Amino acid sequence: MTAPALAAPVDFDPTALDLTDPQTFLDHDPHELFRPYRAHSPVFWHPGSEHLPGFWVLTKYDDVMAVYRDNKRFTSERGNVLSTLLLGEDSAAGKMLAVTDGPRHREIRNLMMKSFSPRVLAPVVESVRARTDRLVAEAVDRGELDWVHDVADQVPIHSIGDLMGVPEEDREQLVDWNAQTLSRYSSEDSEEVSLMARNEIILYISGMLEERRRNPGEDVLSTLANATIDGKPLTEEEIIYNTYSLLLGGDESSRSTATGALIALSEHPEQWRKLKSGEVGMDTATEEVMRWITPTNHFGRHALTDLEIRGHQVKEGQVVTLWNASANFDEDAFADPYSFDLARTPNKHVSFGHGPHFCLGAYLGRVHLQALLESMVTRIAESEVLGDPVRLFSNFGMGWSSMRVRVTPERG
Repeated sequence: MTAPALAAPVDFDPTALDLTDPQTFLDHDPHELFRPYRAHSPVFWHPGSEHLPGFWVLTKYDDVMAVYRDNKRFTSERGNVLSTLLLGEDSAAGKMLAVTDGPRHREIRNLMMKSFSPRVLAPVVESVRARTDRLVAEAVDRGELDWVHDVADQVPIHSIGDLMGVPEEDREQLVDWNAQTLSRYSSEDSEEVSLMARNEIILYISGMLEERRRNPGEDVLSTLANATIDGKPLTEEEIIYNTYSLLLGGDESSRSTATGALIALSEHPEQWRKLKSGEVGMDTATEEVMRWITPTNHFGRHALTDLEIRGHQVKEGQVVTLWNASANFDEDAFADPYSFDLARTPNKHVSFGHGPHFCLGAYLGRVHLQALLESMVTRIAESEVLGDPVRLFSNFGMGWSSMRVRVTPERG
């Protein structure tokens, strides 16, 4: 992350940058980008375009948290990311947990939470630790490698694959599709590529569903396929969309933090030394990496009624976007937020969201990252990023498609 820039002038124009354009997030440090917004325009109206409406942008931690909590005046059922919010609809609304509110949201969430309890996940956690340690050991043996492809891409898709019962031979293809759903490899890829990737995943899940109905197992998809709520089974769309959501969310954010962690520790050798010496603990280190990387830049809601935020009049039906990438660096919520401090506490970041839609896979996401940090501490003496990591083309997620590194093994 680049060093903080000087505060913006009082005549700062918040509309000068287009937050719908992924290129904006490649041209600017995605965290530093929001500093002048918090200082001078913490709530502002982002203009629309010829084909899309404008929307509200919230950059302060307290405002973001307040909207996350408020499921009475805001809804997710007309989209929760800019790509769907600005269209005013989401095809998965009322079927996928992330874009469902009210009683149905609670019912499906309670059902799915059974598959994500620490007790149920215990064998998955052991598998994550073993697989992660093996991948880091292989990375050390190579010396130079593409950390994204050889390490970061490999851990989460296998744990999610284990949960879903996805055959090993299909998992690399799923990683590729996942990377293109809410992001693109570059500006040369059209939005049709993302649409096709989403369709491929849904078709793949549909095929798995047919198999689970014939031969149910103990995986999450089998649970959804055979579950009932008030005596009625879930619809086929509910099963497919929620499986899709788990595959996407569980894979994307963990790949991001696995890459971002190595970048951050390479750039802050004093923090790496503290982690290796045990001066800082794994729990606080995990939370700080999550805050520092902030895998998901934003989420959003539609207002269900007229309301006011910091003196601004929000009208019913308008889009309100919540920028995690800004909230996690809010000077009023975090002491010295631009300092990468693995001992930071408290650290109530919003990298997993907040409120009724708090990330269902948060526990597993922490397991992925902590397993990686533990293996790095044990097996790696030093790491060096070779050249510039290649960022994904996205306004939604912080991620990388490639990063060459050199790792030096720990003696003994």
